[in-house]
Amino acid sequence: MTVSDIGLLDLENEEGGTEQGEPTRFERSELRMVEALLFASSEPLSLEELTLRLPDGADVLALLEELQATYATRGVNLVRVAGKWCFRTAEDLAYLMHRNVEEQRKLSRAALETLAIIAYHQPVTRAEIEEIRGVSTSKGTLDVLLETTWIRMRGRRRTPGRPVTYGTTEHFLIHFGLENVKDLPGLEELKGAGLLDSAVPASFMVPTPNDDVALTEDEDPLEDGSLFD
Repeated sequence: MTVSDIGLLDLENEEGGTEQGEPTRFERSELRMVEALLFASSEPLSLEELTLRLPDGADVLALLEELQATYATRGVNLVRVAGKWCFRTAEDLAYLMHRNVEEQRKLSRAALETLAIIAYHQPVTRAEIEEIRGVSTSKGTLDVLLETTWIRMRGRRRTPGRPVTYGTTEHFLIHFGLENVKDLPGLEELKGAGLLDSAVPASFMVPTPNDDVALTEDEDPLEDGSLFD
């Protein structure tokens, strides 16, 4: 071995390569670049697109094949689709990504008004909702809201007929991004959002909502098997 050969070998070792063909420091850097580009992209990338972003002379196809081998046994695999490259969930783990997708239905104006009244005035009965709205409330409207799991039956009012009282649920808070039902907008906020006429009577009040799970003094627990008005 000549002095020049020794110098070349030392240079290769400094760059991270070995005589056994392990990637040099620069090749590892290019490998990381390809990996980063593929992870960051929302769409599969072609060989040409990757080549344009890597240093001149990079063997992009070889880098892709090496990444593909590296990820072959991991939770995500490097795959080629429609002539382009992307990371996908490993096929044997695809079941983890499945979930039930529920069709979202737009609530009617009556349902939205009823929901708002329940949120602000809970615990509240159907008759009390109708009194506040000024119109009758069909049982179907309450059924729709119960199906959303945003409201629940709380108890029974201690009045003739012992009507069911309604209140909001934790799902209501989660859906509307509220930490507490008291975070619902007040009178001034409702006016500012255009949800209330700025000329509402001075006597008009927006109650402070309270969703305490404990029954109030004028509520009785619901009896099993008797959940309807």
